[in-house]
Amino acid sequence: MARFLKRKMDTSSELIDLDTLPSDPYDRKPIESYNVNQKDAIRRAYILRGPYQPRGIEFPQTKFQGDELRKFKEEWYDKHEYKGWLEYSSKSDRMFCLCCYLFRSHFGDGRDTFVCGGYNNWKKVHASLKKHVGLVNSLHNKCFQMSADLVNENQAVHTQWDNRTPKEKREYRLRLSASTLLGKRLLNGGLAFRGHDESKDSLNKVNFLELLELMGEMNEELANVILENAPANNQMTSPKIQADIKHCYAQEVIKQILEELGDDVFSLLVDESCDVSKKEQMAVVIRFVDKVGIVKERFIGLVHVKETSAITLKTAIDDILARYGLSLKRIRGQGYDGASNMSGEFNGLRALILKENVSAFYIHCFAHQLQLVVVAVAHKHTPIWRVFETITCLTNAVCASSKRQDMLRESHRRQLEKNGRRTLYRKWVEPRNDTFKARGYTLEFPLQDTFPFNFFISKHYGSSWMVSRNGSNSSL
Repeated sequence: MARFLKRKMDTSSELIDLDTLPSDPYDRKPIESYNVNQKDAIRRAYILRGPYQPRGIEFPQTKFQGDELRKFKEEWYDKHEYKGWLEYSSKSDRMFCLCCYLFRSHFGDGRDTFVCGGYNNWKKVHASLKKHVGLVNSLHNKCFQMSADLVNENQAVHTQWDNRTPKEKREYRLRLSASTLLGKRLLNGGLAFRGHDESKDSLNKVNFLELLELMGEMNEELANVILENAPANNQMTSPKIQADIKHCYAQEVIKQILEELGDDVFSLLVDESCDVSKKEQMAVVIRFVDKVGIVKERFIGLVHVKETSAITLKTAIDDILARYGLSLKRIRGQGYDGASNMSGEFNGLRALILKENVSAFYIHCFAHQLQLVVVAVAHKHTPIWRVFETITCLTNAVCASSKRQDMLRESHRRQLEKNGRRTLYRKWVEPRNDTFKARGYTLEFPLQDTFPFNFFISKHYGSSWMVSRNGSNSSL
């Protein structure tokens, strides 16, 4: 039992010696698995080394359909389209992309063939490389530009900041503080940042811009440095800036969660569902006991997956755990639904994780178990499924049309007026000592009440019935 409860230290966040970084792309770890405070230094070290391009060696040949032999060619290193990023792994006989390895995860996509697995279809190599490079705004070109900016001292933040005047620095701090504080309040309230029309002539620019204008009206000093009074390229209100603000606060929340977790073990809860945009999203939650003994569940990410196979979900989980410096070895429990891709004993997600960590015991989610029990009971008992069927039919018939809802409310109002006393009365008879005693209860509602009623009835043993409505109780 001790081997299951033993807590292992996670070494993914330890600092490393830059001279020991592997050169061959086949031996490299994902860039997100390194310490967050050392990632830029690691990226800079790889960029200064340049892409790994072994020369003067005999490249192995691969047989394709029709006994055709193809192999990697050294001259591809110096082609203009591939210069500065194309790499070749002599250990795996595959091509890789250096800049995408360093920065593609920054855009939330680290599963490209030229990053994680390598490419070796020499028959279609140029078409695949052209597709990988893509258009001007492709992820590859963005990663390539970020690589160039990282080693360019003139593009460094501290260089740009030192060139500013004290007045520009003060205005920038004020402008940034207003945007970040406003973003914090909107996030706390779960309110939208952007709207449909944010143009200058719009009557409603929605929360972010409208509240920023309100802050400017209340503070003249702030009004002089925001929106139209700020430089056109430094207003701190663009959609990208708003997304960066939300991302920064999200990272702070994740940081706080990881501090609560520390080096402790945890359980993994995963479920996937299709969102309103018809994209399959996988929610990842960790469950752990904090330092004072309180069980906590914390949501750490929502990942878009292209398919729901076990291997795809396992890869996505590996990515998000590596991003936050967590290890599969620290997992002590798995909680999923009963679908075969999740709970399969041989090829399911639980089996793939158990192969790497035998201490990650699987527990079928109790909420899904309860749902299965309720469905099974409803199918076995005719009165129960008839009740649900009737409710479904009534809901579809009434709620689908505002006209029918108005007709129902008007019919109920006429019924109350017809009753005179405006009461709802029910009577039943129960046997007692060979005699019958009639008992009943009356619920009174104001005439302006409309369907459906907002009340519930509870029985107190040995006494009478209680009616609770709008927070007040009355005995019948």
